[in-house]
Amino acid sequence: MKMTKLLLFGALIPLLACSKPSPDKAKPDKAPPASRMRVQAYLFSWNGNWETPVSTADMAKVSDLTLAFFNPEANGDLGPDRAALKRAVDAARTKNSAIRIYFAIGGGSPSAHLEHLIKPANRNAFIAKIVQLATDPGYGFEGVDVDLENDLINVDYAGFVSALGTALHANKKVMTAALARWTTQQNIADSTLKQFDYINIMSYDETGYWNPAVPGQHSSVAKAVNDFQYFKSRGVPAGKLLIGLPFYGYGFGSGFPATEASARTYSQIVLTYPGAAGRDSTIVSGAGTIWYNGQPTITGKVQFAASEKAAGVMIWELNQDLPSTDERSLLRTIQQAIP
Repeated sequence: MKMTKLLLFGALIPLLACSKPSPDKAKPDKAPPASRMRVQAYLFSWNGNWETPVSTADMAKVSDLTLAFFNPEANGDLGPDRAALKRAVDAARTKNSAIRIYFAIGGGSPSAHLEHLIKPANRNAFIAKIVQLATDPGYGFEGVDVDLENDLINVDYAGFVSALGTALHANKKVMTAALARWTTQQNIADSTLKQFDYINIMSYDETGYWNPAVPGQHSSVAKAVNDFQYFKSRGVPAGKLLIGLPFYGYGFGSGFPATEASARTYSQIVLTYPGAAGRDSTIVSGAGTIWYNGQPTITGKVQFAASEKAAGVMIWELNQDLPSTDERSLLRTIQQAIP
């Protein structure tokens, strides 16, 4: 993981991967009751309007939804347009009345103002605005997701997290985090990790376009297992950890540039290359190989999360999937894999 977090939590991805598995006719689609493991999905919007993404996503198969990203102006005011936001959250709840909705701050391409706003002299005023939105009854947010990455995990990070957590918890709101192992082990203390109610492990981007000399799988089952065990070793209970599942992949080879343009959504891969859903890589003649997570790997990760009594799994990003009515859909695969 590096760069601007292209697909992870907020940077650019172009919309456009080999034997297709046989559909499991014996298993109907299942909506997750509250007692089952969480299926937490990020939903991304470039323009701060989630109405269209919500309208095309299957909210019934998601227990938790995080809208990404809410980034501040210089004065700490948070977007987006409030009327459009209200329509989006209402639409999500129309599809799933039990869904828990969060908003995320930061991401891979955060506001240039964030670094200034989390400093001690400015953070209380900024936090007050975050909490005001989080507690507004018109939206009914469950809480806030802290997705500060890279240079924002600095000397001010722990103090900001502690103050925000105190303020949210005082208002009976949840604070989650999107964290990668490599930044956590470098810069985040155990005491800070304990502030979060849940941690969404960004268990992907082991390699990518920024590292063309190391082609291959960026999000293996082994990585998911190792990342999960790492956070447990830091004192975070399994019941607070969600294993991240990528709905995208990277192309390596002469036909794929060492830029964000090498990225492909899962839906692009599967729709372009017949049979790609059944495995984790697709050879593109004359171009190279695309690596991603197909249905068997997603199934394996879900089963691992269940066996370890993890809180659940996390998806980046929901609209990179096929419609859940398609037998190749990863969201559908997740639901069929949950015990």
